[in-house]
Amino acid sequence: MSTGTVKFFNETKGFGFIREEGSGKEYFVHVTGLVDKIRENDNVTFEIQEGKKGLNAVNVKLS
Repeated sequence: MSTGTVKFFNETKGFGFIREEGSGKEYFVHVTGLVDKIRENDNVTFEIQEGKKGLNAVNVKLS
């Protein structure tokens, strides 16, 4: 499990980005990868999974 902060999330379009704590890497997150509802600046835990266009955050939960 990784931890990070929601940098951006657009509820209408159903996607956003999470910045990983420590590394500063950013991962795409789609609404289908959410466990909890998230908003900008929320602290979250997540797993990283290979997607069609690179690495995605999945199993995203509020921490």
